[in-house]
Amino acid sequence: MPELPTVAIVDDDEAVREALGDLLMVSGLTCQTFEGAASFLDATTKRHFDCLITDIRMPDMSGIELIEHLQKRCTDLPVIVISSVLDQHVRSSALSLGVHAWFTKPVSDERLLGAIAAAIANGSGADTGQ
Repeated sequence: MPELPTVAIVDDDEAVREALGDLLMVSGLTCQTFEGAASFLDATTKRHFDCLITDIRMPDMSGIELIEHLQKRCTDLPVIVISSVLDQHVRSSALSLGVHAWFTKPVSDERLLGAIAAAIANGSGADTGQ
């Protein structure tokens, strides 16, 4: 039996992590949640992830900084951003870094699950989201 895809969720808001985790589990995906970028980066040395969902505004390391750090590691991990940030410059920066999709909170379950499936299936490309 093939292993289920594993999605990492990085968000400093516990309620968001729990809600996303519940959605992914009932959708047949495995997930692991992290309250910050540093703990996620540490976990990547021990575990494989098929997709990353991250927020932008987080203490210690922003989502943009996390994405840049992943690029320095030459990883092709597909990244989906879910954020309340409405700044088009920040959004453009994230998309230029190769973010697969950007969604403004709140995002519909169907759109998010579709973006995750596409990201896992092809691991590249960009969806401008909402």
